[in-house]
Amino acid sequence: MNFHKKTVKDVNLKTKRVLLRADFNVPLGKNGAITNDFRIRQSLPTIEYLLDQKCAVIICSHLGRPKGRRDRQYSLRPVAKHLSTLLKKQVSFVYDCKGPEVEKAVKSLKPGQVLLLENLRFYAEEEKNDDKFAGQLAKLAQVFVQDGFGVAHRAHASTEAITSHIPSVAGLLLEKEYIATNNVMNKVERPLLAIVGGSKISD
Repeated sequence: MNFHKKTVKDVNLKTKRVLLRADFNVPLGKNGAITNDFRIRQSLPTIEYLLDQKCAVIICSHLGRPKGRRDRQYSLRPVAKHLSTLLKKQVSFVYDCKGPEVEKAVKSLKPGQVLLLENLRFYAEEEKNDDKFAGQLAKLAQVFVQDGFGVAHRAHASTEAITSHIPSVAGLLLEKEYIATNNVMNKVERPLLAIVGGSKISD
């Protein structure tokens, strides 16, 4: 099945400032080390494509459920370090996702560089789908790229409200996951065995 939304390959992104919504909600050990980096690795094709386009890449994500307040155990700092290793290039990190310090970091970001923002869920406005918060995120970039398939269904500021403030397209991972899911649903060969797992059954 074809993907009927515009992706990063359908628009001119050359040298533009791009805000990438990734899903870096990865498990961390007691020492803060990442115990499974699958979700980070899945985002690499989109990030690398944007870098090939000489974009200044600003990445935002959530991690865990800090309940709208700052909590060091949910900082994305370890993710920035690990992503830097995977990309084999420096990934800058800023300890916030809005405000003067973030705007300063974004302003100094050059084409081909990567900046990871702090956990979006340190602000309650994220999960409340707050329009003002979404606008603060949107003004950081020229184009918004949604690449977090695992959060795309949520009506949050960084997934829904933001799209009314800035031109928005899908990332390569979102396209890949959408097509795979639709193939499973619509091109079923029987007999079929489905094994479903997860720890968030309440969602």
